[in-house]
Amino acid sequence: MTPLVLVVTSLEDVTADLVITALNGREVPVARIDPADIGSDLTFGAHIGAGAPVWGGRLRTASREVELGDVAAVYYRRPTPYSARFAHLPAQQRDFATAEARHGLGGILHNLRGARYVNHPAAVSRADFKPAQLQRFAELGLTIPATLVTNDVEQARKFAAEHDLIIYKPFRGLPASEDGHAGAIWAQRVDPGTFDDSLTVMPHLFQAEIAKHGDARVTVVGRQVFASRVEAPDGALDWRRGDWNELIHTPIGVPAAIEAALHSYLASFGLAFGCFDFALTGDEHLPESWTAIECNPNGQWGWLPEAPAITEAFADILSGKEATAHDHARQH
Repeated sequence: MTPLVLVVTSLEDVTADLVITALNGREVPVARIDPADIGSDLTFGAHIGAGAPVWGGRLRTASREVELGDVAAVYYRRPTPYSARFAHLPAQQRDFATAEARHGLGGILHNLRGARYVNHPAAVSRADFKPAQLQRFAELGLTIPATLVTNDVEQARKFAAEHDLIIYKPFRGLPASEDGHAGAIWAQRVDPGTFDDSLTVMPHLFQAEIAKHGDARVTVVGRQVFASRVEAPDGALDWRRGDWNELIHTPIGVPAAIEAALHSYLASFGLAFGCFDFALTGDEHLPESWTAIECNPNGQWGWLPEAPAITEAFADILSGKEATAHDHARQH
């Protein structure tokens, strides 16, 4: 049976558009939904019981009907939060409706028996914490920056005294403001002389600055690996802070030991895909020159020069033509 791929994302997701176009070109059936459309634009009925031990039923959108049992793969990208659907309601009603939608519809979409998820939202949640990422990198033998997570000013000062330069980075992106505009706080050098008791208000992530000569972005999709050296024209500490159209990308080889560690990393979290960032400190052919910074388990890649090849790699996984790192690990 030709698999049906269910794409769960928002309407404006251009990255998902790339993958859907590739799947259409392969004549793979695709259905796209945004769970936050629940209401007249998205209705469903799912049933389970004696003689029917897995969820069955239908999803209906304005243009499609999907049999849950026909879903062979789920591309879980960036759906609109359920809370946006109910933002017009009073707080108590909004929170209740949001929780019911997440546990009801979300509970069905997250538990389609036999479907391959790229990536499963529960796996993304587990892998989305920077402390978990750094610990797994270290367990796999990858080099990581010396790191402190604290809300204690004295510990922060002590850490700074032990290292020549330190940087601060947030754990998450900056939420949108009331007018809807998004912002960002980039990785940046900090002066320990400015540390005071305001640090106690929330946790902070400090790292020893890496003496790097470049950065690398490694995108792993199933067993396929795509890597680029990334350089900002102004030599910025964090290349994300500038104009991405001005970034210089150069194809780069990944040492075998690093590549093996990345596959193990994804498999350990149950992920099929991840975007890894590294700082390069020496000869890029040597594993010890690669310092692992973080992994985004639902990262963007459409802006990379290798995006067409990455698109095809996603189409391979979703159409069942390639095993994921997690599948590979279970087979051995």
